[in-house]
Amino acid sequence: MTTLFTTTEVRSTVQLLASRSLIRLVTEIDDNGAIPPRRSAATLPDLSTHQLRHATETARARGLVRTAPGTGLELTDAGSELADLYDEVARWSRRHASPSPVCEFSNRVRYVLDLLTLSLATESAESCARLSAACVPGVEAEEGLSRPYALLLQWMAANPQVTALPESEPAA
Repeated sequence: MTTLFTTTEVRSTVQLLASRSLIRLVTEIDDNGAIPPRRSAATLPDLSTHQLRHATETARARGLVRTAPGTGLELTDAGSELADLYDEVARWSRRHASPSPVCEFSNRVRYVLDLLTLSLATESAESCARLSAACVPGVEAEEGLSRPYALLLQWMAANPQVTALPESEPAA
């Protein structure tokens, strides 16, 4: 299976999606609704002002959130789909007790996204199954990361505004 993305685009996009502050922002809005104006810091007290500002600016620039008059910061369709992707990869991680049986949601998401990055870079669903079986004890290849892999590819293809590198970010 050949993807439509370069290795640089994949790594850049997954690095962005694996940001703890972005995961927290997107999942908070998905779970609890829009964040009222000037209530971000109180809603997400575990994030510093800098982390919160960076996550919000990044999410806005990539079309994941928008400010709705009267309600505050809410998810766009792309942001809602990203929240669904986060839920799916966290479910996979929980089911396989990876990276550990007890783990914070954002760490679960980041762990699986890191595994998927390796597979996407090699552009093969089969390598994804082999990789997950090799990296997660007790995981058979057929129950590997095939579904999260497919969902991530679909999400990236449907959201080119997120996968495209902004002018200010150098291609590594």
